[in-house]
Amino acid sequence: MTAERILVVDDEPQIQRFLRPALGAAGYEVVEAMTGGEALKAAATRAPDVIILDLGLPDMDGKDVVANIRAWSQLPIIILSARDRESEKIAALDLGADDYIEKPFAIGELTARIRAALRHRIQMQGGQAQLSTDGLSIDMVKRSVSRDGKALRLTPKEYDLLVMLARHADRVVTHKTLLTAVWGAAHGEDLHYLRVFIGQLRSKVERDPAAPTIIRTEPGVGYRFVRDDN
Repeated sequence: MTAERILVVDDEPQIQRFLRPALGAAGYEVVEAMTGGEALKAAATRAPDVIILDLGLPDMDGKDVVANIRAWSQLPIIILSARDRESEKIAALDLGADDYIEKPFAIGELTARIRAALRHRIQMQGGQAQLSTDGLSIDMVKRSVSRDGKALRLTPKEYDLLVMLARHADRVVTHKTLLTAVWGAAHGEDLHYLRVFIGQLRSKVERDPAAPTIIRTEPGVGYRFVRDDN
């Protein structure tokens, strides 16, 4: 399944060396930046899901990075800093940081804060962090899918397709919208891709793939994720 991307902004090599495998083991993709300038570029071009930001950067104060990003994005920003003065915390949070963790820190606490930030982002986008229907459960924070309590193994594209449908539950999502969101604009007309992956997805999430009740076909238009509470 596609991993959430975490942008780690810290000029301490030992912090980067620690966080890269630790966050990778937790299921995240890590993008690194050592300066404020690199952070701003990566935030704009690498589409991170969460930013972990040190305040003591070599080219600018981390608070200036927060202010710059907040001018155009509501990406979750978690400050990870050795600065423990209350005034520093208040200033960073007032500028738009979502959370503040002091160094030294425990990786368990950091990953818990990341999960909370991701849940909040999903809710702010009008979605649900978890969704269940007919025994199928999707946890969009843990990026896990199960049926009747048993974990399902989905490919990254199958997962992305399922989540795209689930986030628009009970609404028709057109072929082109699905293709563009999951495969990119260059595949907006590749209906064969979509039919193949819908078939694969149904074989894993439906009780009877030949008579699907969760992923319904809207002939000539697209597909609809149907919840059993409607």
